[in-house]
Amino acid sequence: MTPFEIFFDLVFVFALTRIMALVGQRATATSMAQGLILLVLLWFAWSSYTWLGNHTRADVGMVRGGFLVAMAALFVAALAMPEAWTPGPGLDGPLLVALAYVLLRVVHLTLYHRAAGDVPGLRARIRFFAAISAASWVPLVLGALLAGAAHGVLWVAAFVIEIGGQRLSYGRRGTWPLRSASHFTERHGLVLIIALGESLVAAGIGAASAVTAPPVLGVALVGFAVTACLWWLYFGRAGPAAARVLATATGDRRDRIAADAYSQTHLLLISGVIYLALGIEQVLALVAGVHGGDGHAALTWSGSVALYGGAVLYLGGRLLFLRLTGQPVGPARSAVAVLALLLLPIGVLLPPAAALGLLGLLLLAAVTVERLPERR
Repeated sequence: MTPFEIFFDLVFVFALTRIMALVGQRATATSMAQGLILLVLLWFAWSSYTWLGNHTRADVGMVRGGFLVAMAALFVAALAMPEAWTPGPGLDGPLLVALAYVLLRVVHLTLYHRAAGDVPGLRARIRFFAAISAASWVPLVLGALLAGAAHGVLWVAAFVIEIGGQRLSYGRRGTWPLRSASHFTERHGLVLIIALGESLVAAGIGAASAVTAPPVLGVALVGFAVTACLWWLYFGRAGPAAARVLATATGDRRDRIAADAYSQTHLLLISGVIYLALGIEQVLALVAGVHGGDGHAALTWSGSVALYGGAVLYLGGRLLFLRLTGQPVGPARSAVAVLALLLLPIGVLLPPAAALGLLGLLLLAAVTVERLPERR
């Protein structure tokens, strides 16, 4: 992996922070769903460039120029994220995001097609996928021109077409070829750890200037412990073991593990981190009384969904990641994910600090479950 690719990843993570700005501290079901749609579109753009960087060097010649154009488009899309659903002053925000995404995809498909000459049949696969991908741009741009429910429905249709086209290209024409397993796993691990870092930034935003108050500082440390547990649950064993599996796999199985366990399943992990970070931000904002409260108001349903639902996405995505990479899942790991889902309605009944503390205990139990085989 090159420093240039890390630069690209940082622009992508900046876009994630803008999605968090869109959802905001007073999240609603609508804003959370809108954020998820944007996250899916961004993820597939980032993932496609990861495959391109795995196939050819990203920091030389025409490819580097294309990556710079893509980064500029991604940066523009990120800046417009908070206005992606409601046009504001200046240029139309939804249309700006849609056109930036189309430019991202056009540059990627052009560069990938150019670099695919030494792989038999790959250019034909790229052209097949490009035709379907281009079809998804129609509802994407049309949705940007409309408002209300039609906007959301058309954007959902856009990424359904994109995902369906990708799966169809696998089934009829073979998977995308993976050249370097170590590069691929390193890129996904890096973007996940940067996203975890952003969850710590969200804690600071939630606490604001009240962070030095002992109760707020204590809750912030619990949020840090939650993030540390998320890190351990992936990088402690699951991630390294999966990297070894991918490195030793061959042929079509290796390519499918890369596509399914990394390109698609990691979307659940990233989504889980982002929404859990939003939940932690809301907990700290309530404890600190940032919005004028007394520090004892309970989480809203949206806040509880962000906090516990984010954990469910992360734990569920991790279970799928383990299964797709041939690692044991076991009933104990599944039980922790189910328990996180069952705790979701309790989040609106407990004080915010207690709700976060309960989640911390649950994730600590998940880490303990992971460490039991080591002790035996």
